[in-house]
Amino acid sequence: MFNRIFNAFKRWERDFNDSFGDNISTPKGRRQARVHTHVVDHAFLRGIWTNLDQVAPGVWRSNQPSGKRLARHKADGIHTILNLRGKGTHGVYLFEAEACAELGMTLVDHSMDARALASAQEYLTLLDLFDTIEKPFLMHCKSGADRTGLASAFYLIDQMGATPEQAAGQLSLRYIHLKSIQTGILDHLLADFTAEHGKDGISLRDYLATRYDRDALTDSWNAKRGRKG
Repeated sequence: MFNRIFNAFKRWERDFNDSFGDNISTPKGRRQARVHTHVVDHAFLRGIWTNLDQVAPGVWRSNQPSGKRLARHKADGIHTILNLRGKGTHGVYLFEAEACAELGMTLVDHSMDARALASAQEYLTLLDLFDTIEKPFLMHCKSGADRTGLASAFYLIDQMGATPEQAAGQLSLRYIHLKSIQTGILDHLLADFTAEHGKDGISLRDYLATRYDRDALTDSWNAKRGRKG
């Protein structure tokens, strides 16, 4: 009974959240998109907390930046924004794309999930982006804790030669990343790579291409948490 009520509420919530805020071409549409950004996407919290930190020379991480923050980043010399939320259809993405265009910044979109593992190819595509993206750049997701944490760890390992143990600090409470909830599946992935790397020094790219098994890791994570898949 409770599950049915909860699931019905979640469906209503999703439908409501998708019902407005996807148009910034008119004054009314922009107002609604602002409401969507601040209320549905919780931008009001990001006005006082940015989760901004430097990952490596020319590489920064943060939560979702506002247009005003993007302008400050541009003034500080950042040329490129790596959006780990992927392309969106609502206010938060539309305003970000608009601000980047107006500021002459390059917006690169790459979709990742905070609570589920991606395919090997999706992670390898991220590493390929690191090879070509113009620096200085800032990478972000919504809170700058989970997707951004894993991407930052991958950057340090792949581009800076850091060990998995050194890079693991990018997924930590310092950035409000919680290992004990579903977002801990990202730590589970990094721990598996750490173990494989410890065997024979396999690189992150080779691990993802030849040993990474999303389904097996998801199953072992669920078993660790005492959950069924």
